[in-house]
Order: sequence, then C-alpha cells, then structure tokens
Amino acid sequence: MTQKAKASAEKRDVLLLVGTMKGAFLFREDGSRQNWRIDGPHFPGESVYALAHDDRGGRHRTFAGSVSNHWGPTLRMSDDYGKTWSDPERRSVRFPEESGRALKQIWQILPGRASDPDSLYCGVEPAALFESNDAGESWKPVEGLLNHPHQPKWMPGGGGLCLHTIVVDPENDQRMLIAISAAGVYRTDDGGRTWRARNEGVRAEFLPDKHPEFGQCVHKVVHHPERPERLFLQNHWGLYRSDDWGDSWHDIANGVPSDFGFAMQMHPHDADTVYIVPLESDQFRCTPEAKLRVYRTSNAGKSWEPLTQGLPQSTAYETVLRDALTADSLRPAGIYFGTRSGKLYGSRDDGESWSEIADGLPPVVCVKAAVTAA
Repeated sequence: MTQKAKASAEKRDVLLLVGTMKGAFLFREDGSRQNWRIDGPHFPGESVYALAHDDRGGRHRTFAGSVSNHWGPTLRMSDDYGKTWSDPERRSVRFPEESGRALKQIWQILPGRASDPDSLYCGVEPAALFESNDAGESWKPVEGLLNHPHQPKWMPGGGGLCLHTIVVDPENDQRMLIAISAAGVYRTDDGGRTWRARNEGVRAEFLPDKHPEFGQCVHKVVHHPERPERLFLQNHWGLYRSDDWGDSWHDIANGVPSDFGFAMQMHPHDADTVYIVPLESDQFRCTPEAKLRVYRTSNAGKSWEPLTQGLPQSTAYETVLRDALTADSLRPAGIYFGTRSGKLYGSRDDGESWSEIADGLPPVVCVKAAVTAA
C-alpha cells in the first residue's frame, strides 16, 4: 500500500451527537477537529436525552432516544448518519403489559461488548434495563432487575427514577454495573439474573441515614476497559473511586471547588485520568464562582486541576448535565461538553485548551462522540 493510500485508509471523521430539549444535532469533522459541519435539528421539538453510535459488525448505526408530545418516548435508528430514521410509531422498547409500568423516557443507550457485536443495552425511566441481541431491532427487559425486591422502595430523584448509567465488564460477560437516580449502584455477576446493591462508602446527604444499603442519588459512573475493576463515581454530593468493582467506595474530592455535579468522563487512553464539571450546589446548579472550569485528575483522584484556557472565567453561570461530557478516541483525545445555555465546547488536546464549536443551540442534555470512517 502506498503512503497516500495508507493515509486515505486511516482517515477518520469525528462524529458528535448532541441531544437537546428541542431535537438532536449531528456535528461532523475530519481528524483536524477544527471545522465542524452541523446537521439538524432531527426530531425538532422533541427532547433527546440519549444518543449512541454503533459501528460494530460492519454497521454504521445511530440511535436516538426521543420524547415527543404526540408519539411519547421512542428509540429511533439510522443507518445513514441521520439522513433517514426508523418510524416513530415503532415501539421496540416497552414494558410488558403485566408489569403495570409505562415507558417515560430513554436515558442511556450503550453498545455491548466487542465480542458480541449484536448486543446493546438501554436504561430507561421508570428505572429498568433493556437488552437487545439483534443490533437494536428488538428489546426485552432484564427480568432480574425489573423484579428486584428493592424496586418498590426506590424513590425518584429530582430528574425522576431513571437508570442512566450502564457499565459492562469487557473481561467477564456475566458482570455488569448500573446506576439509578435515586436508588444507587447495583451489580450483577451472573448475567443479570440477580443484582446486589454496591453503595458501601457512598453517602446519601439528603437522607436521615447517610449510608443506607441503597437510596443514594448517583449521577454518573465511569471506568476504563483496561482497568475495569476501578470505577469513578459522581454523586449528589460526593466524588468517589472504587478499586474492587464497587464493593467499596472511597472519597476523592481533593481540591475541587464543589463535590456536587453531574458530568464525568474517562480519558480514552489513560485509566488514571477523569474529567468532571463541578456545580456549586444542589440548590444552585451552576458553575462555582461563575467560572466555567473542567477539572481533571491524572492520578486517579489524588488531586484535581482546573482546565480553563479558552473557557469564560466570569459571569459564566453554566450547567453541564450527566451525559453532556464526552471524549473521542483520537490521540491526543478530543474532549467535548454542552451546556444548558446551548453552548458546545471542544478540546483537541486532552483538555489543555478549549474552543466554542456552537452557540445558540437549545439546552444541551447529551453529547456523545464517535470516530467513524471518513
């Protein structure tokens, strides 16, 4: 292969999927990550809290979880980067009639393990986990969680009773961890048949018992596939790390202006590096001191540093929600986030410097990145 052919074969585009309260937008750029092309809004007027792109098995399939006043919550699919989407009347994600529950919102869409390219998972409200074994064509609830004995005692958080985080173990196909607001973290070690609460050390500041078995309001959990037993957790008050797949959690809020926040993102190539965007408090959910700062730890939570170059450091009363912070897989990594005020920011150098990609979008609630064939 010639050098020119090799370069062409290796060329990749970066795809940013941006969900807002009024539709979804697709941003696309070549590897330079400087000149973004915008497409949208898709599903104008619908809220889109969940997006994902799946290129396993030779597919280029994009998923969107939207909610419309007419159709209600719907999981849409596109195999042509949003040019066409599946029919909104197609209700592939739905509760069994005998469960007595109705789907309110889709909060998370996650492609499964690389070893099983047709598997996907979906987290919804009211809190439940759905799985697909045919690349998203059909879905069924995970019965062990749907009928969990704790389920009648789960109480909704401010955003509802939502299963918003799914973490799969790349080394053990029987292990998975999920997070529910406001029920906490649960883990299965037998392929979803049984689930146990894994919240030891995580406080529930808003409850009389600050350390219950379950009832914590977890906002996000992340991990790196090269070290899957190490987990990082952003709580409703609290930053934590676990080194034993959630059996125990330890506080790592060292030097951050607030340990309240929603968004948390793992660096794609470094199991010690994590990004967060702290908010002042649960009563004032804006960036502390009106400064828009992304905080990064490069030592697994021993210390944190603010990343501010290119971000406004005055009168920036911004909010970044749990799925509005993401990373691509290039080197150096691209880090991206969106705000409730409709701004989209990106970094091409691991977060060292930032630039504004878009302004004037509807409130951003979800940002996902994928690297695709050009």
